[in-house]
This record gives sequence, C-alpha cells and structure tokens, in this order.
Amino acid sequence: MEKKQMRRILIASLVGSSIEWFDYFLYGTVAALVFNQLFFVNEDPTIGLLLSYASFALAFFIRPFGGVIFSHIGDRIGRKKTLVLTLSIMGIATFGMGLLPTYQAVGIWAPILLITLRLVQGLGIGGEWGGALLLAVEYAPAEKRGLFGAIPQMGVTIGMLLGTIALSFMTLLPENAFMTWGWRLPFIFSALLVFFGLWIRKGIDETPSFKKVKESGEVPKLPIVETLKNYWREVIIAVGAKVVETAPFYIFSTFVVSYATTNLGFSRTATLTAVMIATIITTILIPIMGMLSDKIGRKKLFIAGTIGMALFAFPYFWLLQQKSVPLLIIATVIGLGIIWAPITAVLGTMFSEIFDARIRYTGITLGYQIGAALAGGTAPLVATALLNRFNNSYVPVAIYIIFASVLSLAAIWAVKERSNQKLDETHNSSTM
Repeated sequence: MEKKQMRRILIASLVGSSIEWFDYFLYGTVAALVFNQLFFVNEDPTIGLLLSYASFALAFFIRPFGGVIFSHIGDRIGRKKTLVLTLSIMGIATFGMGLLPTYQAVGIWAPILLITLRLVQGLGIGGEWGGALLLAVEYAPAEKRGLFGAIPQMGVTIGMLLGTIALSFMTLLPENAFMTWGWRLPFIFSALLVFFGLWIRKGIDETPSFKKVKESGEVPKLPIVETLKNYWREVIIAVGAKVVETAPFYIFSTFVVSYATTNLGFSRTATLTAVMIATIITTILIPIMGMLSDKIGRKKLFIAGTIGMALFAFPYFWLLQQKSVPLLIIATVIGLGIIWAPITAVLGTMFSEIFDARIRYTGITLGYQIGAALAGGTAPLVATALLNRFNNSYVPVAIYIIFASVLSLAAIWAVKERSNQKLDETHNSSTM
C-alpha cells in the first residue's frame, strides 16, 4: 500500500478517535465544575457532585450496549461504515449538550435531557473505539502493528487535551460568564471537528482483514453469539486487562479535578494545567511505547506499567497532600504521563491479537467496553464515595488503584505473546 493512503488511514483512525474522546472528556471535566451546580442542584454540594459523577458513570454502562450494536454492524457490514455512524451520533449528542437549558430554567427536565444525551454519547463511543483501532491494526505490517495500534490510543489523550485546553480558556472568563455561557462553547464548536473527521474518513477503503472474511463467505450472522460461545475466555482476559488502564486514568484525570480543588485548596487552573502537561507527555510517549512493543513484546510492557501503577498509588497521594503546585504537576506527570503510557499503548493491539478477524470487532469491543463500564466510569464515583466514607482519607483510594493493578496482572498472565505473527494467523489460540 502506498504511503499516502497509509498516512490517511492513520490520520482517520486518530482524528475520529480524538474527536470522540474530546466530546467525552469535555463532559467529564464540566461534570466536576459546572453540572453539579446547574443541572444536579442539591443543598448538599457533595450530593450534587456525586449525582454529577453518576451521570458521567452512566454512559460507561451504556457503552457495552453501543459496543454490541456497532460491533455487530462492524463485523457484518464493515469497519468504515460503522465509524461514520458512530462519529455522527457522538457529534449530534455533544452539540445538543451545549444548547441545553439549566435546572433553573426547566427544572427536572434539565438533568433528564442531559442524561439522555449522555447515554447517546455512550452508545457512540461504545462502537467507535473498536473500529478506529481495527482501521489501524488491520492495515498494519506485522512488524509495525504495535506502533499502528498505538496511534488511535493517542486519540484518547489528544481528545482530552483538546477538551482541557478549551475549558482552560473558558475558565479565564469571569465566573458568572463561564457558568452562564462559557462552558457551552466547546460543546457547540465540536460540530466543526466532527465534519472534519467525517471528511477524512470518506476516502478510506475497507480493511484487508474484513475483505478476506467477506470473500471467504465466513461473515458470522450473529457475531455476539459466536464471540460469547467460542471466545468467552478472551473476553474475560480483555475485561480484566482493561481495569488498570481505565480506573487509575480517571482518578488521575477526572477525580483529581474535584479532589485537588475541593479538598486540597488548589485552583482550577493549576489542576487543569497539571492534567494538561501530563496529557501532552503521555501523548508523545504512546507511539514510542507502541514501537517498543514491536521490539520487546506487548506483554512485558503492559506488566511493567501495571506494576509501576501499583507501586505509585500511595506516593501519588502523598505528593498531592504537600499542597504544592510543582508537586501536583510532578505527581500527575508520573502517574498519567509516564506510568500509564505503556499500558494504554499496547492494550488495543494486544486485544486485536487474541481474536479471530470474523468476530474481532465484537471481541475487542466487548472486552474494552465492559472493562470500562466496571472500572472507568465508576472510578471518580467510587473515589469520591470512599473519601466521603473515610473522612477524606486518601488511603482507600490508593488501595483501590492497587487492587485494579493486581486484577489486571492476574488477567494478563493468561495471554501468550503474539507480536510477530500475522494478525490473521492468531485464531482462537491466545490463552495458555
């Protein structure tokens, strides 16, 4: 394949993923700063924040359903068509959020409408990730699959970076202007990014792996049934491996926004800046870690990152407790910028290598989205509830991060290294 086409494929995979996650993280950050005051109005601020985080978590539980719907389309009709559909759905929901009336204007309808659009977002992202990943991985040469699989993973942090930058600019507005209309602008302008993403994806052909399945006449009638019947072990491994990639991530990027500002007295700008710096570093490191996995293997890198995550849980909170902005930045950079990078860089490629092409979209999506539902969306909620229950002690939250790491180490132990095999030679033989 010519370099120009390959570059377009990687850009399409990255751009779509970045836009989806920009929309998604925008909600997460605004949930901590705005929605608890404008949509989930309660006399007790902690209850308002918990309700706001519950709405953030809700989309994670709808994601597996979105995953089942869109991965069915992806394994039956093709990766490309599915990606256009998921991006459009996500864009409409996010744009709509920017136009919503508040609780003061329409009462109970405000949180109901917000939650409805949040669920639509969750459906879209449920199908997007698997398609964006397979677009890159199924086109990749065997010796560069780690690098190619890491590119769509960069979309997570680029999307988050765009969301954080947009909100950082908005928080420079006077408090009244920010709370009235400033927070809405990034949601509304996200429509422009969606149009760009759809244009990029328009010129892409279907992936070689899906073409082979179609030519062989082996397209499954019900990919979900075949996956759960023949690949349930692989799905469980993927769910377990996802836990350490998702729970600490949301602690370091979303939960810290309210924890550092409310409990430790940091300014919103300082906290968002720390997250932004860490996000830039991890975005640079992800493709480097992907390339490294092509040389030394995905499993070794994943295990190293997971052990690092467990060891850093207590030092992370100790650094935050010093109430120093430089130490806040250092803590966030180490956790989110450095330790998390190898885990997320290899995750998608590793998942792709344990599922057959016929049900690959469904398999990787189920593992990823169920893991995200169980450990991702609930992470800020669990962490806030633990703080509330244990008199603002960070010890239970640190133990929670260690528990997530141990769970993923147990899951990943069952995976055989398959870095150098051709992707479609790995049928149903991933586990020990």
